[in-house]
Formats: sequence, structure tokens, C-alpha cells
Amino acid sequence: KRKEIKAKAFKRAEQYVKEYRTQENELVRMRRAAKADNNIFVEPEAKVAVVVRIRGIIGNSPKVRKILQLLRLRQINNAVFVRLNKASINMLRLVEPYIAYGYPNLKTVKQMVYKRGFAKINRQRIPITDNGLIEENLGKHDIICVEDLVHEIYTCGPHFKEVSSFFWPFKLSNPNGGFKRKLIHYNEGKGEAGNRGEKINSFIQRMI
Repeated sequence: KRKEIKAKAFKRAEQYVKEYRTQENELVRMRRAAKADNNIFVEPEAKVAVVVRIRGIIGNSPKVRKILQLLRLRQINNAVFVRLNKASINMLRLVEPYIAYGYPNLKTVKQMVYKRGFAKINRQRIPITDNGLIEENLGKHDIICVEDLVHEIYTCGPHFKEVSSFFWPFKLSNPNGGFKRKLIHYNEGKGEAGNRGEKINSFIQRMI
């Protein structure tokens, strides 16, 4: 059975590579077509955010604490993936001074899962050493290997919630070169907090 799973996982990984490439090529084609017609290309709306806690909460309102707990961001440098909808966007805005967030690319999702991914099983933080662990806990959703986890998060698949809950919050390091100014919003030019869109990827690369 293990061999079967291995073969299946390998096949899926190949399939996903093709899928990601097709998506990327399609975006490039649409951007070029828009440029050729002198139109502005509106990038597709992000479905997933990666959220990192960058500040402590001493002397804060219970509401802020509660939201950070709901997001599972109990410690500084903890990170989670969040499905973006009206409710989650409002929550992120309310705790913006304490977090940095943005839209992860495939490289960021892969690196976080492969390098910092731990499973949460029976309230314990378990290293993901082989695909058997994934199949045991998520096999009922047809998620059997690490590439399935990456795909589900990156594409915001139908079992995003289950996969997200399967992971222990990611523990990242302080960024290479340190934080600039945690108390200032990113949009003010020199700060770290708040929504930094695609730029979150270079930030997270420095923390993995």
C-alpha cells in the first residue's frame, strides 16, 4: 500500500507542476493581451493570505487578544494561512498593528510547508516525516502527500480549512537583518505592520 501511495503522490506532484505552469502562462498571456490593447489588467483577487504576528499584546484590548487567538497567533513570529473573505478581512484589519500579512506565492507556501511545517495531532506538535501521517489524518479528503497540502493552501481548495487546521502555527525566525520599525504601518514607508500584498513573500523568505 505504501508503494501505491508513493506512486500516486509522485503522479500528483507532476500534475500540480503542470497546473501551476498553465496558470502562470495564462496570467502572462492575459497581462500581455491587456497591454497590447492599452487596457489595464486587473490581477485576480487573492483568496489566501499569510499572516505573521510581529508584536506582543501587553496592555491591549481583549478584542485584539481574542482575534489573535482565533487566528492562532499566540506568539510573536507565528504565521498562519487564512482564507480571505469579508469576515477574515475585517478581523485582519482590526489587528493590523500587530501583524504583517499579504498574498503568498507558490514558493512561499512550499518553503513554509517543507521547512517549517509541523502537524497538530492530539494537541501535540509533530514533525511531518512522511506522507503516511498526512494520509492517516487527511486521507478521507483525498489528501495524501505534502504536495497535496501545498496545492490545497495555494489554490484555496475545498478542504483549505481542514489542511490549515492540520498544521501547527508555523514558527518563523526573526527576519534576516531584523525588523525595521514594528510600530509603524507598512504603507507609511518604513514600517512592518499591515497588508503588504505580494511583498510579503520577500519578508517571509527572510524569516524561514
